[in-house]
Amino acid sequence: MHALAAIPSITLAVPPDSLEGACTSNPGIACRLTWDVTQSRHLAQLTNVFFAGPVQVTLRIAFVVLLALLVRLAARRLINRVTARATLRPDGGERSHSMLGERHQQRASALGSVLGNAASVTIFTIAAFIILGDMGLNLAPILASAGVLGIAIGFGAQNLVQDFLAGIFMLMEDQYGVGDVIDIDTVSGTVEAVSLRITRVRDVNGVIWHIRNGTISKSGNESHGWARAVVDFPVPYDLDISEVRQMMERTAVAMWQDPAWQEVILERPEVWGVQEVTSDSVLVRVIARTAPLRRWEVGRELRERLKLALASLAAAAARTSLPESDGTGEPGTDGGK
Repeated sequence: MHALAAIPSITLAVPPDSLEGACTSNPGIACRLTWDVTQSRHLAQLTNVFFAGPVQVTLRIAFVVLLALLVRLAARRLINRVTARATLRPDGGERSHSMLGERHQQRASALGSVLGNAASVTIFTIAAFIILGDMGLNLAPILASAGVLGIAIGFGAQNLVQDFLAGIFMLMEDQYGVGDVIDIDTVSGTVEAVSLRITRVRDVNGVIWHIRNGTISKSGNESHGWARAVVDFPVPYDLDISEVRQMMERTAVAMWQDPAWQEVILERPEVWGVQEVTSDSVLVRVIARTAPLRRWEVGRELRERLKLALASLAAAAARTSLPESDGTGEPGTDGGK
């Protein structure tokens, strides 16, 4: 075995004036064709170096770019399908309103745009690294530097990353959108703009608040699905509560059946009954389920109608409580005494 190992290996020299000598051991089509036509070693080497190599690299780059475009197109279609399904509601009640349908379409568009841009950046970044590798660039130092830079940016921009992640989840979960009336901590107002980093809210005084998404721990939305108008109406203490309940129910149902309010009041109003009793009045609660952001106007109209109906009921009660007259304009007497 030692003797065999001591025998030097024999390598066969390739003649320079041959196909292998001119075009290496694995000749390409262009170099082989040049050699077959011209039988010139220099022309074959020039073709192999300045034509075959660049063309091969160009074709590989074109293939990578085409593949990246196809993957991006498939990712876009998948994202659009997923976001369209994510914005559908299982209950048909919310989808029956055109305003909510438009809101879901806007949310699907915004979410699809964000995810589509993220997918495009990821796909083309990978394609760029593959192309750089095909061009002969050593990627190991670049990847190592990118890793160190990514860690440094991650530590230095923790708040920015937190805001972006919170914004993405906020869009996916449909917590609020442009036009919604929301409460965030001590700020209450209408949402004017939503991005991945900040939410812009205008309060009732016209002040614009810029709130970072990462700092929002809880939020209340008054524009989702439906709202409820709660009217606590004071009633004089001496009126019959059963008659008052019937009067309030008739008034609220008449408003619900009014064509001007059928699209605003979603269900038959209810009289929940006595809410509070004081020395001079009784507080009776009436509720009505309304479309989003319409509970204030429903409450105002319902109070006005209840006020008129209660005035009529009080006047009728006053008339029935008056003593009967004896025809002379004076109240009747008991035996002339």
